[in-house]
Amino acid sequence: MTRSAKHKGLYWLLFFVFIILFIYAIVVRWEYLTLIIPFYCTFFVLALDII
Repeated sequence: MTRSAKHKGLYWLLFFVFIILFIYAIVVRWEYLTLIIPFYCTFFVLALDII
């Protein structure tokens, strides 16, 4: 099964959004890191079409 480029673009966008949230959490709210990590890892894998 292949994903279209449209979905990959959305996955890349969400990956960068969660990276920004991750950096924000490092600076401001350290306790939220464990909530953000699974999302940006998942969207990175989907954007690279690994799974």
